[in-house]
Amino acid sequence: MTHYPISLKKYNTFGIDAYAKHLVEANTEEDIIAFFENKPKNKEFLILNGGSNILITKNIDAWILKINLKGIEIVEENDNEVVVRVLAGENWHDFVLHSIENNWGGLENLSLIPGNVGSCPIQNIGAYGVEVKDVITTVESLNIYTLQKHIFTNEDCKFGYRDSIFKNEQKGKFVLTAVSFRLKKAPHQLKTSYGVIESELQKNNISQPTIKDISNAVIAIRNSKLPNPREIGNGGSFFKNPVIGKERFEQFIAQNPEAPHYIVDKLHIKIPAGWLIEQAGMKGYRKGDAGVHTKQALVLVNYGNATGNDILEVAYEVQNRVFEKFQITIEPEVNII
Repeated sequence: MTHYPISLKKYNTFGIDAYAKHLVEANTEEDIIAFFENKPKNKEFLILNGGSNILITKNIDAWILKINLKGIEIVEENDNEVVVRVLAGENWHDFVLHSIENNWGGLENLSLIPGNVGSCPIQNIGAYGVEVKDVITTVESLNIYTLQKHIFTNEDCKFGYRDSIFKNEQKGKFVLTAVSFRLKKAPHQLKTSYGVIESELQKNNISQPTIKDISNAVIAIRNSKLPNPREIGNGGSFFKNPVIGKERFEQFIAQNPEAPHYIVDKLHIKIPAGWLIEQAGMKGYRKGDAGVHTKQALVLVNYGNATGNDILEVAYEVQNRVFEKFQITIEPEVNII
């Protein structure tokens, strides 16, 4: 009988109580190098950052590397902007708050996104009209085969919507160790075009918002809609917002004239997946301890003792129901292991 002694419950925000054989916590780059030098040559491995963007569906035989590298430093600065280098194990929201305290603009719309800094380029995290690719300058990494350092420029990362080179041709080949961000000191270029942000600002009688006001608005909106992983297990947004072609969109909007949508470019339009799920009647759906959140249909939740496969089964049901109603495929944003 295979022995899996290490519980992964505290290492994933879904709170899935899966188990692993071998886990190493890396506090330095030297720890990462040692992990790969000691790992049996043909043994699979898994890299964990904040554990916020994964759904674990089984016990894990692979060697697991938990990235805990910490540190924030200014590497460039002038009167208008600053370049900040952040190590991969820093909590994302804590870094956003640190930036706002220092009056560095550019991340305020990305407040309260779960996870660590090292995960943000992989997913190209985004919210309320902003994507992290807009401010990333470089991504530092270690090549797991040569154990040599490699720096990716913004262009090298091939960022797309919730996508990057690290999810495609370079998947599993590099450990990300640090990310550098170019942030504005002044004047700040605020992005309040999402109606919910405008509404939140108006509710608080704010007509000339600061980056802190925007951050506070985003935090309030997210807290009103999204469950705290410490209270209800979840991985944030489970599904990507689908992007469809113009011709398909014209058919869709003719049948659903009230549907919210956002223009990506001349040929593509983004439809909120949460709206599609809600219209398909799946908001608040529950099957045992797995379900769709009652306030935000984009979020799948673990009410207690759901397994990863329980969550995945609900995800398939949501996908099928949305496709039956709209003939639109919604894809998971989380990594399923």
